[in-house]
Amino acid sequence: MELLDGKVVKQKVLEEVKELVSNLERPLGLAVVQVGDDEASKVYVRQKEKMAGDLGFDFRHVKLPENVTEEELLKVIDELNLDENVDGILVQMPVPKQINSKVIQNRILPCKDVDGLTDINSGCLVHDKDSLVPCTPQGIVDLLKYYNIPIESKNVTIVGRSDLVGKPLASLMTNNNATVSLCHSKTKNLEFYTSNADILVVAVGKAKLIKEDAVKEGAVIVDVGINRQADGKLCGDVDFDSVKDKVSYITPVPGGVGQMTVAELAKNTYKAYTLRKKLK
Repeated sequence: MELLDGKVVKQKVLEEVKELVSNLERPLGLAVVQVGDDEASKVYVRQKEKMAGDLGFDFRHVKLPENVTEEELLKVIDELNLDENVDGILVQMPVPKQINSKVIQNRILPCKDVDGLTDINSGCLVHDKDSLVPCTPQGIVDLLKYYNIPIESKNVTIVGRSDLVGKPLASLMTNNNATVSLCHSKTKNLEFYTSNADILVVAVGKAKLIKEDAVKEGAVIVDVGINRQADGKLCGDVDFDSVKDKVSYITPVPGGVGQMTVAELAKNTYKAYTLRKKLK
């Protein structure tokens, strides 16, 4: 069993981005809009701010109160859309109940949508057209490619159909010529799909859901889940200790996929800049 070390690959990606942005006429601009005081959101925003600082980006943290109206939030996005020095915009999820996340995501210009969640970018991904792709799925593909793990012709099972991970990853894997099964809470006989997967990706947020008897001998496991246990320690959606002697590769939690997500955001910010240059 070999670990798929997200930290190593993240460093490589960030070094590549740093080289790309070193000769630009101005710093890249990344705006993160945060609504309310969700504790997890605070952590994720700090990670993005650190990445942006390390790469010399102009980072804007727009913090709005929990009771902000949808109309007020849309106005903030409109202003960022018009700002020529802002290349990438993302609204940190989750947002409060009074706000429709789909409406908010689709207000962002597709060429500035560094989360890759607008309907236009989602459609481009399905049709295998160049676009901004959600960071976590792209990070998973890049992680596999870094370790020379083939995707073409492999049976890939994805557990979890979220707009942020499962659905876009299914498209990415299909575009890379894999045979994809996308499983979810209504899937019957989940173990049939997981135990036949050459590459198994689990992203449901259920601690240690996948056990040793649910994975194929020699499979590649990508664990997107991050769960806090009663003792305060973090674990994934896969029971690492029970599967580690059966699989060929596995991502650690923490230190795996989460590392890649931040790196891909840096890549997307540069890509957004290049897309906007083409549109001018």
